[in-house]
Amino acid sequence: MKERTYEGKKKTQNGLKRMVFSALSIIFQAMFMVYVFTRLNNYAVQINTTTSVLAFILVLKIYGKEQTSSMKTPWIILILTFPIMGVTLYLLVGLNVVPHKMKARFEEVDSMLMPCLPKNDEILEVLNEEEPQVAGISTYLSKTALYPVYRNTDVTYYDEAVKGLEAQLEDLSKAEKYIFMEYHAIEDKESWHRIQAVLEERVKAGVEVRVFYDDMGSIWFIDHDFSEKMEKLGIKCRVFNPLAPAFNMFLNNRDHRKITVIDGKIGYTGGYNLANEYFNVTHPYGIWKDTGIRLEGDAVKSLTIAFLEMWNASERKVPREVDVSKYLLHYDYKAKQTGFIQPYADSPLDGEQVGEEVYISIVNKAQRYCWFITPYLIITDEMSHALTLAAKRGVDVRIITPGIPDKKIVYSVTRSFYNQLVKQGVRIFEWTPGFCHAKMSVADDIMATCGTINLDYRSLYHHFENGCFMADCEAVTQIRDDFVRTFAECNEVTEKYKTGRSARLRIGQLFMRLFAELL
Repeated sequence: MKERTYEGKKKTQNGLKRMVFSALSIIFQAMFMVYVFTRLNNYAVQINTTTSVLAFILVLKIYGKEQTSSMKTPWIILILTFPIMGVTLYLLVGLNVVPHKMKARFEEVDSMLMPCLPKNDEILEVLNEEEPQVAGISTYLSKTALYPVYRNTDVTYYDEAVKGLEAQLEDLSKAEKYIFMEYHAIEDKESWHRIQAVLEERVKAGVEVRVFYDDMGSIWFIDHDFSEKMEKLGIKCRVFNPLAPAFNMFLNNRDHRKITVIDGKIGYTGGYNLANEYFNVTHPYGIWKDTGIRLEGDAVKSLTIAFLEMWNASERKVPREVDVSKYLLHYDYKAKQTGFIQPYADSPLDGEQVGEEVYISIVNKAQRYCWFITPYLIITDEMSHALTLAAKRGVDVRIITPGIPDKKIVYSVTRSFYNQLVKQGVRIFEWTPGFCHAKMSVADDIMATCGTINLDYRSLYHHFENGCFMADCEAVTQIRDDFVRTFAECNEVTEKYKTGRSARLRIGQLFMRLFAELL
């Protein structure tokens, strides 16, 4: 026990050292650039004029971008108020320019993988006939995001992450051909050790095992040589976008997806990562609320493709897989359920905000009620308008956020959005037992989503995400029932934020909103 505690402390220390070193290096570079600008301004009026002209040009460029005003306005204010700092920050971070080679790799991989998915137009036609209220959302995902709708798929919903983990362990132990696991965060402790033991046993049985994780998401949880350790065990392992002590325009884009695929037959996704706190082994923020789903049947193909996209596009040096047919085998599976299931993925590289468009569409289509649960609430004007307009139409719009935050600054910004929503009829609930990390929506007993996509800028605009849209299936009512149980554990703060001191935005909150895109 002492040894495990010591190793855990060492992992945290190593992660902290990497983070601090990288952060200090980046801060130093930013300070150096600001210093250079400042010194130049002190020596020449012409340079000061040039900076002002550059600031004005940047403001015009930002204003003309095809982007939500919620993301443009803070940069415009920052640049006009503090030209040197604003211009420097925008050039380094705000442009969010993805390296050409990285974007080209994703385009190459997608051009190879996406045609492997079936069109399933006949299923879309049936959905349009049976449930026209939701067919438009499914059409958007099929035609624009290129992820088709399926039937012949059974869905199991887990209202606690630990229930998902136990089911996952059982299914992993039965894998015969391959196991794919992609997670934002992996913690090299008890919960992961249970998974690793199964993976090692399956490797010895001849099963191909691949593990893929985000470096930033896992930096506090594992040692830097974790991937090497996995490789020595026969587990193929890759790291997405490793943290480096230098400015990297792509550093802001993280892999937030959470996917497990077993033999192409069974798939898992949801809000939980593979770390102790998600399964309430530890309690850093009270009780942890997270959820997930298990898919068995045809729809697993989309999760397989989503994994292979990240696996192949993330590596520069290794050749891409030309033939993925061995991972997309046809199985004679007969589902017991008859619902419509549509797993999908979102990328920050294609200019299409799939996650936000799905959420807005669900709100717009809702007729009776529309409920969300999210760990963070930092939304665009478009999302805010959709929510408040639905409330004005008489739709019961509710949002659950945490009662105990994991990031206090982000929590303060989250609460700063309450007033503009509640005064228009949206109801806000805070989950008092602890931190709710689940990311779900449900509407009218007919449609729901479960996945990785938060109601915040990072998820909606900067991260690689995935979710599952479900219509007319048992999981929808199960998710609704879980919402009802969760509401009973919440403190409704709607009235509190309508009037009085809590309704007024503090200067600190307004200032932090300038940086909301980066939170």
